[in-house]
Amino acid sequence: MIVFRDPEEIPADFGPSAVAIGKFDGVHAGHRAVIARLNERASASGARAIAVTFDRNPLAILRPDLCPENVVTVDRKLELLGELGLDATLVLTFDEELAARSAEDFVVDILVTALRVSTVLVGEDFRFGRGGAGTPELLRQLGPQYGFDVEVVDEVYLPGSPRRVSSTWIRELLMEGDVSGASRVLGRNPDVRGVVVHGLKRGRELGFPTANLSPIVDAFVPADGVYAGWLVDHDTGIRHPSAISVGTNPTFDDVLVRQVEAHVLGQTGLDLYGHDVSVEFVERLRGMVAFEGMEKLSEQMADDVRVAARVLAEEA
Repeated sequence: MIVFRDPEEIPADFGPSAVAIGKFDGVHAGHRAVIARLNERASASGARAIAVTFDRNPLAILRPDLCPENVVTVDRKLELLGELGLDATLVLTFDEELAARSAEDFVVDILVTALRVSTVLVGEDFRFGRGGAGTPELLRQLGPQYGFDVEVVDEVYLPGSPRRVSSTWIRELLMEGDVSGASRVLGRNPDVRGVVVHGLKRGRELGFPTANLSPIVDAFVPADGVYAGWLVDHDTGIRHPSAISVGTNPTFDDVLVRQVEAHVLGQTGLDLYGHDVSVEFVERLRGMVAFEGMEKLSEQMADDVRVAARVLAEEA
């Protein structure tokens, strides 16, 4: 998948294109349904399938007091979109200039001129342009004038659920530590990515060495607790079964910021320092609590490891 960071990067002969526009935060099951429909429309018309998204949540500029945390980083969003068969993604810098652009100028400058759009796919609640004046209805009005048609994609619901799939729902589930629920809404395990750094090495003292991730930036970390999951080593391509801890280690009260650390099951001498890794969360085992000393903590960690191994064996 080609990634464009500015409309001016797009070759003049790149279109025609079928375009889906949205934040695509998390690239969840609803987003995947939109992209699947986009690919169908593009294939049927011989157009290129292109996603148009933003380098941040527009609320970061428009209403920073209301802007939620991102579910995933922009790089992870592009990685996930790249797995869905798109020809390209255009990542627009959402700044004051873009926020002030009128809806019709957005259509003409970006969709028509840069992308030579033939089909536009959006959700019913999608808004764009100055003051949120751009709506699906406005797109339908402009379509005949500029030579494109518009499809409003239906909301996606999980089987048996009355609630539509959304990034808001995913954040709520992650805040509760319900990573298995978040997995169903996402269509994949929630994950975070970082570099393995040196920590206090307390896990090693307890017999359960952990890979400590560098501080997680611009991605949603689940609630404090202990989880079963996977550590994916991007340097080696190996996916290790793991028991994962998120929090500040209340037993010792000497960790100032939340940490994500993973103990690779059955491994005590694995050297991962400096490796680029992702941690995938499968199931929450328990909340984060303070223990009376290292012995009781070590006993609980041994139990966590046993339960994590069982959970991951069942997933496999």
